[in-house]
Amino acid sequence: QVQLVESGGGVVQAGATLRLSCTASDSTFNPESMGWFRQVPGKEREFVASIKDSNGFTSYLDSVEGRFTMSRDNVKKTTFLQMSSLQPEDTAVYYCAQGGPYIYSHSTTGNSNWGEGSQVTVSS
Repeated sequence: QVQLVESGGGVVQAGATLRLSCTASDSTFNPESMGWFRQVPGKEREFVASIKDSNGFTSYLDSVEGRFTMSRDNVKKTTFLQMSSLQPEDTAVYYCAQGGPYIYSHSTTGNSNWGEGSQVTVSS
């Protein structure tokens, strides 16, 4: 089973930029879609962004639209989440996952091969 490993998180001030990476352990990994999600302690995990491999179509949570950009490098089997103009409310553990059948509805259900997560902390 493929493993996904996130990296690039950290502690930044409001307004800063971070880029998260999610790399697959299997060089043959070729999912139809990938997603980024985030979770704050005590709250449910929420969808952040998705990308469809066939056409590069991306979709975003309303609150990050225009600030976050998701992309993929299929050669390196890596998915990225470029996060700009970060705000304290973006503080969370960010996870990547292989997209399931409901990801285009921004659902957290049905996704697979979840990574361990990467902490992003934004101070005011």
